[in-house]
Formats: sequence, structure tokens, C-alpha cells
Amino acid sequence: MVKTGTKTAAKASASSPRSRTGSLALWGVLGIGLALVAGLIAFREPIRGYAGIATAYSARVACSCRFVGGRSLNDCAKDKLAGMELVTLVDDEAARSVTARFPLVASTTATYREGYGCVLEKWEG
Repeated sequence: MVKTGTKTAAKASASSPRSRTGSLALWGVLGIGLALVAGLIAFREPIRGYAGIATAYSARVACSCRFVGGRSLNDCAKDKLAGMELVTLVDDEAARSVTARFPLVASTTATYREGYGCVLEKWEG
């Protein structure tokens, strides 16, 4: 009889609302993750396009600010437009260039050339 009570207790704990809630939460997280991945795949070209435009604009403006205006890169970063918080800027003093990066998607470099100002590298793709 003790064994029967143990089995009943084990069955009750296995089908308790607590374990069902955990399993529903897991399925919910998996569903949301799958939806995010599907969204990224579906919108990869527009994301890549907007990221390329954002990095090109940021690199050119920051390069002009840094090497034409003579301001620090931290000061030039304040000139980024709203919505460009993910774009990071890195300058190379020796090459007189600024590279703007959008994580995992796009990177563009603008280089200062005497007489021309800051020009973007040739785009690939």
C-alpha cells in the first residue's frame, strides 16, 4: 500500500499545474524565438540596406567632424541622428579615417583626402 501511495504521489507531482506551467513557458519562449528568427530572415535585406545607409552616413559625417572640424570622436558621436544608437564609431588617426559599424550587419569607412574632404570607401554589394 505504501508503494501505491508513492506512485500516486509521483503521478500527482508530474501532472501538477506547476510542471504544466513550466512546459507552457518553455514552448512560449521557443515560439517567440522562432518568430524572431523568421522575422530577421524575412526582413534581412531591408535591415542590411538601412544598416548600410546608417554606417555610410555616420562614417562620412564623423570623418568630416573629426578631420575637417578638428573635434574629438566622442564629440562627433553626438552628431548622430536619433535611431542610430547601435552604430559605433572608431577612428584611425594614422590613416585619417573613421569606421562606422552596425553589429553583425554592416561596416563602412570614410577617409580624409586633402582637397576632397572625407570620402567613403568603394561599396561592395
